[in-house]
Amino acid sequence: MKNDSGLTSRERILVAATKIAQAHGYGGLNYRDLAEDVGIKAASIYHHFASKADLGAAVARRYWEESAATLDALLAESADPIDCLRHYPDTFRKALESGNRICLCSFMAAESDDLPETVTKEVQTFADVNVAWLSRVLSAAAVVSSEDSERRARAIFAAVAGAQLIARSRSDISLYDGLIESYRVAGLLPA
Repeated sequence: MKNDSGLTSRERILVAATKIAQAHGYGGLNYRDLAEDVGIKAASIYHHFASKADLGAAVARRYWEESAATLDALLAESADPIDCLRHYPDTFRKALESGNRICLCSFMAAESDDLPETVTKEVQTFADVNVAWLSRVLSAAAVVSSEDSERRARAIFAAVAGAQLIARSRSDISLYDGLIESYRVAGLLPA
C-alpha cells in the first residue's frame, strides 16, 4: 500500500525508524512511537518486521546501501580521486545538517554490546563499505601505497565519525567543520 508521497508503508516505516535511530540509537526504537510517527497501528509494523531485530537490521542495511550509492555517485561525478576524498566528509555532515543527527551506524556501533547479531552485521558492513571505498580512492589518488591504504582509510573513517560525534554533542556543526579542516592541515585528508 502506498500513501500520497508515493512511499509504501514499509518504506515509510524505514524512513521514520532511521530518523529515530539517528537521534536515539537502536535502543530508542520502539513500535509504539514508530507507529505514531508513521500514522499506523503498532501491530501493522509487525506485518513488515517480525521483530525489533528485523527492523534494526533492515534500517542499518538500507542506510549502508544508500551510503554506498552516495559514495559511488561521488566517484561518478568526479574523475579526480583527490576531489572525492575532499568531499567524503560532506557525506557525514549531512546528518548533522538534518536536525543534529549522527550517522545511524556510528550510533548503533556504540550500542554493539546490546545489538542482536543481525543488526551488528549490518552496522559492521557500513564501516566496511566506507573503509573499502576510502582505501580504493586513496590508492587511485596515490596518496598512500596500496599496502597502507586500508590503514589510512580506517583512520579517516574513524576521524570523520569522531568529528561528527563531537559536533553533535555540542549541537555545533562549526566544530565538525573545524575538525575536518584540522585533518586536512595535519595531512590525514587532502587539502
